[in-house]
Amino acid sequence: MKKYLNIILSGLLTVSCVDTALPPTDKTVDEDFWKTKADVALMVNGAYANMLTSDVITRFIVWGDFRSDELVQTSSITGGGIYEALRQVGAANIETTNQYTNWQSLYSVINYCNIVIKKAGDVMGEDPNYTQGDYLNDIAQMKTLRSLCYFYLVRVFRDVPYVTEGYMENSQEMSIPQSAPEVVLNGCIADLLEAANHIMDPTAYDDWKSKGWLNRDAVYALLADIYLWKASVHHNDPNYNSAADYQRCIEYCDLVINSKNSSHRYGPMEIIDANNPYPALAKYENDYNNLFITQNDEESIFELQFNGSENVVNNKEMGNSGLCSMLYKYNSNSANYGYLRAPQMFGTQGTSNAVFPQQYDGRKIKYIFAANTDAEQYDVRKMITPSTFSYTAPTGNGQSRIADRSNERFAQNYIIYRMTDVMLMKAEAMGQLVVADDDIRLRQAYNIVKAVNDRAHPEGLLSDSLRFTASKSVQGNQINTKAGFEELVLEERLRELCFEGKRWYDLLRYNYRHTTGVNYNVILADQGGTFPTNYRQMLTLMARKIDSPDALISKMPTEPYLYMPIREGELEVNPALKQNPVYSSSDKWEKNY
Repeated sequence: MKKYLNIILSGLLTVSCVDTALPPTDKTVDEDFWKTKADVALMVNGAYANMLTSDVITRFIVWGDFRSDELVQTSSITGGGIYEALRQVGAANIETTNQYTNWQSLYSVINYCNIVIKKAGDVMGEDPNYTQGDYLNDIAQMKTLRSLCYFYLVRVFRDVPYVTEGYMENSQEMSIPQSAPEVVLNGCIADLLEAANHIMDPTAYDDWKSKGWLNRDAVYALLADIYLWKASVHHNDPNYNSAADYQRCIEYCDLVINSKNSSHRYGPMEIIDANNPYPALAKYENDYNNLFITQNDEESIFELQFNGSENVVNNKEMGNSGLCSMLYKYNSNSANYGYLRAPQMFGTQGTSNAVFPQQYDGRKIKYIFAANTDAEQYDVRKMITPSTFSYTAPTGNGQSRIADRSNERFAQNYIIYRMTDVMLMKAEAMGQLVVADDDIRLRQAYNIVKAVNDRAHPEGLLSDSLRFTASKSVQGNQINTKAGFEELVLEERLRELCFEGKRWYDLLRYNYRHTTGVNYNVILADQGGTFPTNYRQMLTLMARKIDSPDALISKMPTEPYLYMPIREGELEVNPALKQNPVYSSSDKWEKNY
């Protein structure tokens, strides 16, 4: 069986507008294949395995982290194709030949999901061991994974082809136009609501599968994320009930949080604290080790699994080469740094730009190397070091950069969702439902943020933790106001979730809540050239990582500039596609200014 999976994974074909991953022969997935429960399992595993490719992980980092204020190019690396592609992205001057405009890797995953959805039902009539329960769970996992991929694509490209049919032959018609993002996300929501009824319970496994396979908690986390996104996009639309979507986000967050807390089992040395509303969260001393060293921690929801022999392709364990190249080593023979580093504001303290303004916030020395050393750039420690975190005073410099992990076997999982992410989504949605500064929901939402912030402080060193009536956001607003609290959540998500592929999408939600005229029911190319103006404060945050931000800000005046263009090759093979209108066709596709 492993032989077939290896054939499938090594025989990917780049075909068309959706760049689907096709098995190499029709027989592999048709008349001689879909006979047993094991055949379905191979294709399901193939869908998950395609999420582990370097193409997927590097795009998650570039799309979600590098486009924001979280990462900059490593100053000592110059030249080469990746350097140039990153330089274009960082300068907001992206050509349509840029490798990070390629959506093939996610459409490969989508096609695997579509094939399973199309063919798995046939196996119930062939193999009595493949029950209806097995079938419904497999379909639910594939619909959830497909929805996750589409959610990334919508947030990166906005207008994308929405394909739900599996492509199994080269002769199939694949000239598919883009759908408006509202259509795509509504389709994802419908799939997820159905999947929630059939997907496995989060307690079905107690090993890596409890975090490596999608379960009900992951479905609810993704639903919460999509509803929060939609509510933010439609925030100022008088014809849309964004409050209802914020409320749905809160409800799905609660389902995840309650599930995590209810399944928590107290250890023999753990003190039961009736006043702790989040027992599933690890304590300060353990959170880094549990999440990023041991991995698949209790508070995690869904992780892409690189840690262990379960993921073997062509007799080789799959290391996380994408994460390795971006943040650790850009090739196996290089010095011990990756293409990207954290900017100065992650190490500085006491300035208006400081990511960690609190003296005792331990995340600073956990998440970057050599904190508090006044460097211009900092190597990322989070997910990079395999060394367990031992307590060091957060006011010290923290751990120095070390090279103790091989480039070939970089077995670090990539976390998609974890509990603090969901908690802060809930706080963000609650803050948007506040109608006045004395609204009780503002204090309740603040308490969620404070719980996340307090966890980052060593026990007994909470003297500078958040205070509801005295603290200010980085922008200078009191956090006990609706405006100040919105900024606080944005800041806390940066502190807690930095380098986990979240920041750019957080900034986009912030932008949409402060702009008007968004038309999410029509693709950009059909909107006639008049687009919403981007929020200056969001652009200022995005560009603050560089010394001269005004030039970068000026390149992103309206909504289309927030999104990647369609790759040149896609437009050539699929005449149904329409380019992002801030780009024009010439001998070389370039952005219009």
